[in-house]
Amino acid sequence: MTVPTWPASLPRPERNTFQKVALEARLKRRIDAGTPGYRLRFSGVPYLVNMSLLLTRAGKSVFDLFHEDTTRWGTLPFWMPDPTTDGWAMTDTDGNPLFDGSGNPIRMAGTWLCMFGDGNPTETVQGIEFRKTFSLVVLP
Repeated sequence: MTVPTWPASLPRPERNTFQKVALEARLKRRIDAGTPGYRLRFSGVPYLVNMSLLLTRAGKSVFDLFHEDTTRWGTLPFWMPDPTTDGWAMTDTDGNPLFDGSGNPIRMAGTWLCMFGDGNPTETVQGIEFRKTFSLVVLP
């Protein structure tokens, strides 16, 4: 079985709705007295990401087909470009972009293995565009 890939034609997530948080990886130990103790619940920590996309009518169709058919209503994992890394310019410590030998900016790359999170994506209409809001679980 091949793992599907997020459609390249879909835009980057909106910045103002993007939220990423690590799921609780600690398990509190039972103690009778003193300071609380913790241990890791699991070795790989998944992340919960909330985001939205502003889509044209064609983009809405691409998203709907991907969610409903390709991932079978969100039950299958998929590869997605990491929106916080993939395609961004690599910079030095002062924030200046780095260039290769040909003068092209060096771009970072990153991908997530993820699944759609709890609940189905919600859709709202914004003028002639559609906003899809959804959550993802980024697998470790």
